[in-house]
Amino acid sequence: MSPAGLSQAYQAARQHAGLILRERGLIVVSGSDRAAYLQGLLTNDISALTAGQGCYAAYLTAQGRMISDLFVYELGDVILLALPRATKDTILAKLDAFIFSEDVQLGDVTETFSAVAVVGPAAASTVSAAIGVSDTDLRALPLPGCRRIEVGGQPGILLRVGDTGEPGFELLVPRAQMPQTLQALQGAGAASLDAETADVLRIEAGVPVFGPDMAEDTIPLEAGIEQQAISFTKGCYVGQEVIIRVLHRGHGRVAQKLVGLLMEPGQAVPAPGTTLQADGKDVGVVTSSAESPALGRPIALAYLKRDFIAPGTQVQLRAGMATVVALPFVARA
Repeated sequence: MSPAGLSQAYQAARQHAGLILRERGLIVVSGSDRAAYLQGLLTNDISALTAGQGCYAAYLTAQGRMISDLFVYELGDVILLALPRATKDTILAKLDAFIFSEDVQLGDVTETFSAVAVVGPAAASTVSAAIGVSDTDLRALPLPGCRRIEVGGQPGILLRVGDTGEPGFELLVPRAQMPQTLQALQGAGAASLDAETADVLRIEAGVPVFGPDMAEDTIPLEAGIEQQAISFTKGCYVGQEVIIRVLHRGHGRVAQKLVGLLMEPGQAVPAPGTTLQADGKDVGVVTSSAESPALGRPIALAYLKRDFIAPGTQVQLRAGMATVVALPFVARA
């Protein structure tokens, strides 16, 4: 996309409302034991959720490594899991393997729904105008939160989301209904964002995404998601022993940490996978990067060895230097 095109789409999301088409894996967990069952597998406090509430969580291996991150939404009669499409089949198989005598049923509804996020300061009023849910009701929805809706006479699900870089809402509607839904949202003033612009918003907000910034060898503490994704008061879950050992015996120190990197204006945007050096030694790698319209310079998310993660630390790129900064790069409203 041209800089002018990026600027127009970016400003739409920052100043009004932008549309981001999302490809998500969607799993429905039903049955009277659904919350207790997930409570023993996922990192957050699923049993504490009441109808309309959600939380961010992770599914770990016994060694504390991430299999996936995911959002958990209690709809009142079922729990919806929204997760990366690439990890959906793995998670579905693992969940199925641990059902024994529990009253739990699993359903894959990935192909049933299409998803679009509406983000920006006018997200609530835009969604309200498009689907008829009151602006007040939308703003009252917790973050993350959920409710059932009707869109064009068809059943759908509304999620309140904050993982796009701008606070907003996500509509899950039957796939055949998505063209009409997009038309209604655009008619209410929302502008469509391409994947590049959506990624800029996410990186500016310092939000890691599974795949580029987190993978099967990542401990949640390395990615800095523990405050959002992990309950430190609930009972046991898969991988808990490793997390507790790092927190209590290791005082939270991990071998590497995801940090923000800030470069000078005019410097080249470092490609993901770029090696970072200090004192002639490899000390990290870039995972996501972009040219920040808000800051007028390149920014990146990167893993650095723990001796180099303090804000103000400088590391060497192929062309120039980068400075470690606290996340987020740009504070959200």
